[in-house]
Amino acid sequence: MQRRPGPMLTEGTALRHLDEEEILARVLPFYGRPPSLVVPPGDDAAVLRTSDRTIATTDTVVLGRDWLDAWSSGADIGHKVIAQNLADIAAMGGRPTGVLLTLVVDPEVAIEWVLDLTRGIAEACSEADVAVLGGDLSSAPPGVVMASVTALGDLVAEPVLRSGARPGDHVAVAGSLGLSDAGLRLLQQGRPEADQEAVQVHRRPRPPLEQGVAAVEAGATAMLDVSDGLLRDGGRIARASGVILDLDPTALDEDVDRLTPALGVEVARACVLAGGEEHSLLATFPPGCLPPGWRLIGVVRGVAAGEGPDILVGGLREALTGWDHFRL
Repeated sequence: MQRRPGPMLTEGTALRHLDEEEILARVLPFYGRPPSLVVPPGDDAAVLRTSDRTIATTDTVVLGRDWLDAWSSGADIGHKVIAQNLADIAAMGGRPTGVLLTLVVDPEVAIEWVLDLTRGIAEACSEADVAVLGGDLSSAPPGVVMASVTALGDLVAEPVLRSGARPGDHVAVAGSLGLSDAGLRLLQQGRPEADQEAVQVHRRPRPPLEQGVAAVEAGATAMLDVSDGLLRDGGRIARASGVILDLDPTALDEDVDRLTPALGVEVARACVLAGGEEHSLLATFPPGCLPPGWRLIGVVRGVAAGEGPDILVGGLREALTGWDHFRL
């Protein structure tokens, strides 16, 4: 059965009563024009001043898969889709500079929801000092609402890849662990009041964007953002680098304790180790190079005979995995 957008998306004037130019005339004033933007939205393409090496990434959120309108507003989705893209720029060691937006939407969705989405995007971009360069608007079959962002960024030095971790490095994280997954679980259980901060982080992730550049300057050897869970994303560093990441469970106790009152210790631990959509940064550093804003949570060691690259917790493999878009 096709899922229809709920009241949060449909209360107001349906998009089918407006043409594309009328919609854009109401959307574009939300976005400013920073000095780096030579040609603003409204032409066939924008023109942006960039460095000699530009980072590019893209991500999409889909109604019913990445959010439910029962508990996330248009502004929440605007913040979320910007955060997850800018976190990827930061994870490469870059500074975000601009975003391109695509909205594919059922014509029954209200212009008021689209403007709320636009407001959230504009707020998130303003907070990060990022230009909105333009994008595309398209209608969709009944029930389909999806927003996609392509983000650009400037490299400040050599990019930090997943493949650079070395035996003896320290594993560290900047930002929170498990809050977004905890917030999702509480929303699903109808108990958002049990931990309002976790719910807010799920609705509007807060990646530590400035720590990407800080990690580069401190000599980070590998880095990514925690979008699919600490174990799944840490495993990606392990496999790309051909090493073992061994996390210290005591270093994660504070994160687990933070969530235990609302969820119990076992669920709290699952959120910390496998919860997605946190968009904190995970990196490896040579000993003694950890910059302010990062905390040590493990070590990197070489692969012994009979082993393969892996991520462990206290020397043991976990049954927990993390988020996968296709294996539900």
